[in-house]
Amino acid sequence: MKRNDPNMNEDPNNSQSTPAHDKPTGADAGWRLRQTRRRVETAILKWRDDDVTVRGQGDMVYSYIEKAPGVLIVPITREGQMVLIRQYRYPVDQWCLEIPAGGTHDTGDAPLEEVALKELSEELGATCATLEPVATFYAEPSMTDEKCHVYLAHGVELRHEAHPEGSERIEKVVVPIEEALRLAQEGEMKSGPCTLAVLLCRKALVRHGFLTGGS
Repeated sequence: MKRNDPNMNEDPNNSQSTPAHDKPTGADAGWRLRQTRRRVETAILKWRDDDVTVRGQGDMVYSYIEKAPGVLIVPITREGQMVLIRQYRYPVDQWCLEIPAGGTHDTGDAPLEEVALKELSEELGATCATLEPVATFYAEPSMTDEKCHVYLAHGVELRHEAHPEGSERIEKVVVPIEEALRLAQEGEMKSGPCTLAVLLCRKALVRHGFLTGGS
């Protein structure tokens, strides 16, 4: 994590608070939250340190990242193809095969479906006929509280030029649905959340007639 990021502010007062009923399930599991400190905050995340007492373990500090929910969109054209993206990812210095996705940290109270449509437009220059909610999952529950919402986009059309963010380097990759599933199943799609999102859509794709039950 870059410490000289101009969008990152370390709280000079090391602000402390203990949210009421912040971890009710944890309390039942023997984790007692004593105090919370949010040391670093950027436009998209907060670094949180919790002072906790764990039954049988004693006192410890548990650090994790607070992030707003994200959306992942699996785009399907009328012809039965899936539209993937190949995006450069700076932390791993690799071009990664993914699906359109985005966070809700800067979308206010916009519905998740609206955010999904925005990401389709910005990253692919695409529209869709309908959005089908498929599943939700946690991106990495030991490190962040981010919840990911998966949508299957039907009737996708690449209508206009994409308008990704200035730092994004994105290429469109259109493949048959069976090939996209193979890429996910065989580890050629390296992004864990994107891989899981694609695989979670398989049952819906069978139901809609894009795949046979054995595909």
